[in-house]
Amino acid sequence: MALFIRDDEVDALAAQLQKAMNAPTKKEAVRRALQNELDREKHKASLRERLAPLQERVASWGKPDPNFDMKKFTDEMWDDL
Repeated sequence: MALFIRDDEVDALAAQLQKAMNAPTKKEAVRRALQNELDREKHKASLRERLAPLQERVASWGKPDPNFDMKKFTDEMWDDL
């Protein structure tokens, strides 16, 4: 199935990409760009993988103090002003 570019801005971008890539045609430039984007998406780390180091760091802090009184802490902080 053919791909027709009817948008002037998209056509201009394809022409710029063709020139930047030194591609023989706009079709080839678009094909390369689409392939590059697909490859990038395949190798992108999932949200779970990106958050794992942060979760490990937070877990290393240990469990919160069950006796911590946030109201008392906040009141003391405001009294210092």
